[in-house]
Amino acid sequence: MTQDSKLHPTDREPITLADHGYFFVGGKYTARGDGSVMTDAMYVEKFIPVDQSQPYPVVMFHGGGQTGTNFTGTPDGRRGWAHDFLRAGYAVYVIDQPERGRSGHTAKVFEEEGSLILYDTLRTEQRFTAPAKHKLWPQSRHHTQWPGSGEKGDPVFDVFYASQVEAIKDRTEIERLNQDAGAALLDTIGPSILVTHSQSGPFGWLIADARPDLVKAILALEPNGPPFREIEMRGGDDWYVYEDAVDRPSGPTRVPLTFDPPLKDGETLLAELQAPSDNPELVTGYLQAEPARQLPNLQGIPIIIMIGEASYHATYDHITSAFLKQAGVDHELAYLADKGFKGNGHMVMLEKNNHEVADMMIGWLAENCR
Repeated sequence: MTQDSKLHPTDREPITLADHGYFFVGGKYTARGDGSVMTDAMYVEKFIPVDQSQPYPVVMFHGGGQTGTNFTGTPDGRRGWAHDFLRAGYAVYVIDQPERGRSGHTAKVFEEEGSLILYDTLRTEQRFTAPAKHKLWPQSRHHTQWPGSGEKGDPVFDVFYASQVEAIKDRTEIERLNQDAGAALLDTIGPSILVTHSQSGPFGWLIADARPDLVKAILALEPNGPPFREIEMRGGDDWYVYEDAVDRPSGPTRVPLTFDPPLKDGETLLAELQAPSDNPELVTGYLQAEPARQLPNLQGIPIIIMIGEASYHATYDHITSAFLKQAGVDHELAYLADKGFKGNGHMVMLEKNNHEVADMMIGWLAENCR
């Protein structure tokens, strides 16, 4: 690690660990032919600092197409968010989602043709690394924080794309697997703080729903959304369109959440399209029809939803926030640009100002998670 004095302290100061290792949670044996295989297991890497001053560990959940490497380094060679939280005295647990990365794929996945997906370089550039060049949503023009051109052939992009992995297509199954494994992890390590990103955003709501007493805070960076229906971003004046089918029947999740009053067997939430925003750069979203059912298991947990200035999530994360508020879940909706962090896209933990954003998150926890 270079000792350049201009680097953030996380990138230039030693970090001493008391313990470092890995384990698996959530696995079970499943009959397969004449034998059995293990399914549903989640890989967990633990980092315990010598100077552990914080009472609750931080568990970091990566997003779609990613692995835990999102938090252990950046594609331009700097340290990751795991190191920022270690410096602040937190034990850190970094996971690979079940059926992903070091958690491995079961034989069933390979037997089912088309069950895996890997995003190509074009989609990766459009969504993550070079959105300003593709202009699929209005805020993309603000993107400045990716370290490099963000295009295929750039050394930083090539390292990042090499880290992308195949994932199962069935997003309902992804949520189920991660709710179960995440709950098993908290049963193992005790009360914890959850950091989620993108596809893993629903895991925070689902794990807190399953283990409300063990989730001490949720830091949700651009959680998967918006509620109820998927959006296609296509650029131009008519830059987005909703898909026809309801994709998230529980609002922000596909797997059911615990509502009050409870839903009856076969009953679904009623969704209503809201009045258009005065801001043409924001998506018009679906919320519950009033009277809105509440989410009692999420209430009382400190929550912050963070949004990058240039990300496609800047167009619709306000709807996820409004859904939670309508369901009685108090939280902070934080636009990073309003906190002084300009130009961020969707992969904030890998961008040039990643450590400064982590410092803000650590400060927020000091004020809100005691």
